[in-house]
Amino acid sequence: MPTVLQSPARTVPRAAGAGSAGGRLAPGDRQVLQIYLLTRAGLWLTAYCGAWLFPRDPGAKRGAPVLSVWEQWDWMHFQHIAEHGYVRAAEARPGFTNEEAFFPGFPMALRAVHTVLPHWGLAGLLISLVSGAVAMVALGRIAGLHGSEVLARRAVVLVLLSPCAVFLAAGYTESLFLAFALPAWLAAVRGRWPLAALLATAATATRVSGLFLAAALAVQFLVSRGRREAGRRWRPLPWLALPALPALLYTWYLHTLTGDWMAWKHAQERGWNREFHAPWEAWANTWRAAFDGEYRSGYALMFLAELVAMVVGLALLAVLLRRRRWPEATYLALSLWALGTSYWYMSLPRATLLWWPLWTGLAAWSLRRAWVTNTLVCVLAPLTTVFALAFTTGRWAG
Repeated sequence: MPTVLQSPARTVPRAAGAGSAGGRLAPGDRQVLQIYLLTRAGLWLTAYCGAWLFPRDPGAKRGAPVLSVWEQWDWMHFQHIAEHGYVRAAEARPGFTNEEAFFPGFPMALRAVHTVLPHWGLAGLLISLVSGAVAMVALGRIAGLHGSEVLARRAVVLVLLSPCAVFLAAGYTESLFLAFALPAWLAAVRGRWPLAALLATAATATRVSGLFLAAALAVQFLVSRGRREAGRRWRPLPWLALPALPALLYTWYLHTLTGDWMAWKHAQERGWNREFHAPWEAWANTWRAAFDGEYRSGYALMFLAELVAMVVGLALLAVLLRRRRWPEATYLALSLWALGTSYWYMSLPRATLLWWPLWTGLAAWSLRRAWVTNTLVCVLAPLTTVFALAFTTGRWAG
């Protein structure tokens, strides 16, 4: 496999499309942004057509307003938190309990943008649009560290064609998290530890996955120490504790609100069945939900997608371990453990968006074998359309 799958701990030259040290956009970055904007336009067109072709009311004469198709599912919780803050479960409106399960980063950003953009839904979409652009440029630069502009573009195309790419466009946390996490990783690879820690801190405020990123940064720091000057090699170490601060502060805040130090975990358990189960029990429960005929077809299909995502994650973890890419393996292993030890799998397909080694690795593989490119595009493109229609028409089952 190309060198993109080798450990990034060594100092490497920047590829032509990897951007400048000052952060200016290189020609390769502009090509990535062009791809990004074109795929965003395609998703919006899909959402618009879906609103007309599959209205929630079968007797409707007009499609739903195009903005309204994005204002559903978890978005409603983010907007409610941004408007009203967190409230005790006993005081919560029906349908808005267990909101402690959502970290405050995205609602805080939403409230800030709403001060200048009065429409809540449009504010959320703008956050995802801008942060998604930052994330894709960073992903392209990460891929370009050990490859070429072609590899960078390929990695971006693949993640934007992934079945759950609709969540990068919706008012959800994935784009905002990646806008912090991927530049943090890029900074760590380049040895800029204070910047990496600050960006990882913002990522942790957005999603609990930021703690997994912080662990990966710590491993990256350790494996790169032998390549630094002896007197200075441990000086940045205290910075790596900073990403834990948002989680600690949020835990303390929820305790003051609810009197429960484990309020976040208990909200996850009440709302999403995320109480601990052995990994084999979680697999068995998800398998039964997918194949035993207990659930209607939409739910069964989503549980099947969860199983496929777990298999992909385990295969990727095996590759990372075999190639001794310990930092990325740490990040992925913690993600799989967190999502694979609930009653059943939930949100694993969405989590694949956050596994940047998956997209850089697939891009490298596809560049060596043309049939891989053709297969990925032919499989991913229709799945992306189906998932986008399921989400925007209110038929999402996961």
